[in-house]
Amino acid sequence: MSHRDIQLDKDGRLRHFLTIEGLKQPILKQILDASDFFAEVGERPIKKVPSLKGKLVTNLFFENSTRTRTTFELAAKRLSADVLNFNVAVSATSKGETLLDTLRNLEAMHSDIFVVRHNDSGAAHFIANNAAPHVKVINAGDGRHAHPTQAMLDMYTIRHFKGADFTGLRVAIVGDVLHSRVARSQIQALNTLGVSEVRVIGPKTLIPAAARSLGVHVYHNIDEGIREVDVVIMLRLQKERMSSALLPSEQEYFQLFGLTEKRLRLTDPKAIVMHPGPINRGVEMASAVADGPRSVILKQVTFGIAVRMAVMSIIMGAAPNA
Repeated sequence: MSHRDIQLDKDGRLRHFLTIEGLKQPILKQILDASDFFAEVGERPIKKVPSLKGKLVTNLFFENSTRTRTTFELAAKRLSADVLNFNVAVSATSKGETLLDTLRNLEAMHSDIFVVRHNDSGAAHFIANNAAPHVKVINAGDGRHAHPTQAMLDMYTIRHFKGADFTGLRVAIVGDVLHSRVARSQIQALNTLGVSEVRVIGPKTLIPAAARSLGVHVYHNIDEGIREVDVVIMLRLQKERMSSALLPSEQEYFQLFGLTEKRLRLTDPKAIVMHPGPINRGVEMASAVADGPRSVILKQVTFGIAVRMAVMSIIMGAAPNA
């Protein structure tokens, strides 16, 4: 069974949110449109709506991520859901209980949504295949495979600053594309939304060998790659990989691929700078760029709450236009 078969119900509506792959443009636009409503909710004095009142959202995180978990938690609470944060490090799974046993116990607590983060690719897919029929699953990042809500908050950020028509945009994704589940989901979303060109930029050791098959143009020189683009998305370079043969040093990486104010002048004058966070300052980009007028990084975090509210409401059939 494909991701698409699992993600959609018999009427073609979103049932789980595991990956961007296979989803058609109308579903991505539904998420973006619903996010508009929830972004407005976030501006109100009382930032709550009753969409998921009485429902239980379980954050099932097998891999740490404070930012993603807290934004999912806040999104669920703003929808008036109850939230259970399942700490896997001290759970029975560390004592030998199987993943399926854990799922059954959480289902017995009447969980309605599992938000799953796992270091194994395909984990969210496995859980969606094995969860009870009434339980919805959202992938909050699995291995190197996918991070669909991060990609959608990035798309929402682009739409907010660049308008609803993606077709004329040139977008550059810079850095460790090889290991990035975020980049895979971003590329799929950008191409589905019809951008003019997606460029990936990085050293040969950090770009997948089959990158072009993803529908991108590959550059190994950042000055060439970011020239006249409308959006620059910098990827996090994980410092634990610095000692490997993939990368000589942080300093050399910054000299070759770091985003500086000088390099930013090569882009379109109205280009925006994005980063999924957390930033390694002085490695992926200079602080002057991260904190500069073209950076929309903090807006990405704010929009992430609205987008995750939108996804949860859609899969539960409680979206504003549902």
